[in-house]
Amino acid sequence: MFKILRYLFLVSLISLGYYLFVSEYFNLSKKNFLEREIVKKKLVEDKNEIIQQKKEKVVSTNIKKSVDKVQYVQKKIEILQGDTFVSILESLNFKKENIYAIISEIENFFDLKKMKTGEIISVFENNFGEIKKIEFFKNNETIISVNLDKEINLNIRELTKVSFIESKEYTITESLFSDGIKNGISPDILVKIISLFSFDLDFQRDIRVDTVVSISYEFDEIIETGRLEYNDIKYASIIIDGKQLEYFKFVTADGYVDYFNREGKNVKKSILKTPLDGARISSNFGMRKHPISGFNKMHKGVDFAAPTGTPIYAGGNGIVEYVGRNGGYGKYIRIRHNNGYKTAYAHLSNYKKGISKGLRVNQGEVIGYVGSTGNSTGPHLHYEIIYQNKHINPLKLKLPSGKILEGKELEKFKNAYKIIYADHLSMLYE
Repeated sequence: MFKILRYLFLVSLISLGYYLFVSEYFNLSKKNFLEREIVKKKLVEDKNEIIQQKKEKVVSTNIKKSVDKVQYVQKKIEILQGDTFVSILESLNFKKENIYAIISEIENFFDLKKMKTGEIISVFENNFGEIKKIEFFKNNETIISVNLDKEINLNIRELTKVSFIESKEYTITESLFSDGIKNGISPDILVKIISLFSFDLDFQRDIRVDTVVSISYEFDEIIETGRLEYNDIKYASIIIDGKQLEYFKFVTADGYVDYFNREGKNVKKSILKTPLDGARISSNFGMRKHPISGFNKMHKGVDFAAPTGTPIYAGGNGIVEYVGRNGGYGKYIRIRHNNGYKTAYAHLSNYKKGISKGLRVNQGEVIGYVGSTGNSTGPHLHYEIIYQNKHINPLKLKLPSGKILEGKELEKFKNAYKIIYADHLSMLYE
């Protein structure tokens, strides 16, 4: 009997344990299921929120496109050799009547013949591939925009130009030019340094290792394009073996930009003997047999053979007295200088843009380009120096020294150079 009761007790105990296990199991399963459903619901909600955000983003973009009507695709076209504005518009499938209407509108403000090889024309297309705007540079600081939406409208936009002054100093280990480049100086400025000191230095012989170059110069930045334009040197110094040559920029009372040392003596000689670089003398001053007429005739200048297009510099500060064709001289320029001197330049291929009678020019400024116009057998410059209406051999000319500042002008210069030098040192060592 006792055994039967013990057996029944064990069976009841086991049944109770099984019942408790099964009940807890189903409770846990139901809890997990509810938790999974909550998580699933949360994921769905999050997903829906993300989708809604994306939809809202797309809507705002579409609104922007519909409000901002100048969202075009920009394409850039480089002007190649032989291209004209007409040929470029033809290649863009413009109709002839539209081409002439566009060009006629532009020509009211700008001569399209002045556009050069390598310049860029930008065209702006809408979503249907229709060109709605054409843009190009009138000059470095001005953009011409031709709007072609409903009718042709021209907009001339001046770009933002900010001016800066920069100072640099470096020691030469190889050459003035190559070391200047390594020190972040523009080739434009380095050429100006060489030109400035060429009156005093032979750059092949005088410049040595450990020569110190110190300069301050002006430049402009076009904000929209990032383009840099280098202007005048304000201060320049070269120290060789402890000896210093230094010059300061100064605008003289008669309106010329020039360079003087601390005593007010001009860096330049009054007239250059050779007003171009890298040329050889092809015919000297004096009597000679003329290569075209065959007669013996006085050759009143010196001929310098050089490739067509070589820049020609003004021989000195002065006023352009004559510019234009002059018989056998072809394209010709004559400049009147101080103290009774004049210089003349013949057989030019072209004049620098803006050169005209009455214009003031500075020594070393480009005035034209070597050519072979008039009575000429090949590209060269015929250069004359005239003193009190008599022709002088340029190569034998005893050059008068440049201008020396005096009186109030000298005082004004001294005040100016002290400010330039103080600013230079401040920028070097700030």
